[in-house]
Amino acid sequence: MSVPRKKVLLKIIILGDSGVGKTAILHKFVSGQFIEQHKATIGADFSTKEITVDDKLVTLQMWDTAGQERFASLGHAFYRGADACILVYDICNDQSFKSIEQWRSNFLDNASPENAQDFPFLLIGNKSDLNDKRQVSTTDGQRISSQHKMEFNETSAYNGNNIDKAIRDIARIASNRDTAPFFTDEINKLKLDEVIDHKPQQQSPCACNLI
Repeated sequence: MSVPRKKVLLKIIILGDSGVGKTAILHKFVSGQFIEQHKATIGADFSTKEITVDDKLVTLQMWDTAGQERFASLGHAFYRGADACILVYDICNDQSFKSIEQWRSNFLDNASPENAQDFPFLLIGNKSDLNDKRQVSTTDGQRISSQHKMEFNETSAYNGNNIDKAIRDIARIASNRDTAPFFTDEINKLKLDEVIDHKPQQQSPCACNLI
């Protein structure tokens, strides 16, 4: 008789300036497809994907948020209860990299996680397929990630490079924490249904329309 695997539901927030490829990363991870043209995020939306991490069955509830400043106040309501945070910048856009410190600070201020110093962050430098247009060096990304004890990867939503690995790594770290929410099948379904029932209205109809 097989031993049931542990089941975990993780809420992961994706943050970063508009246009860095947050939605493209999420869509590539969830569906394996790259969508070149899509509408900008309005508020926030989420997608889910179930993966196996070590001995655990992990349901990732990944929130894609607006990068535009005018939607910043809407995003704060989604931060609380997060189990991990992904910060994304565009390696071809130095300003998006400079904004990472502010995005991280805003998240911590509004999410108020316990043990903020050990909270799981993943820093992603996206658009590695456009290396000839690079404005942010890999060394700079490694430096800031080391400074704040964040995981770090450079990815490409276009060809999928490092996306699956990066997200699985942060899921592994988050699911191994003492605070990781373990559920039975019934409770896991109730939690997901509760999120869907209380989904806010200030958002686009599906995650594939977000950026």
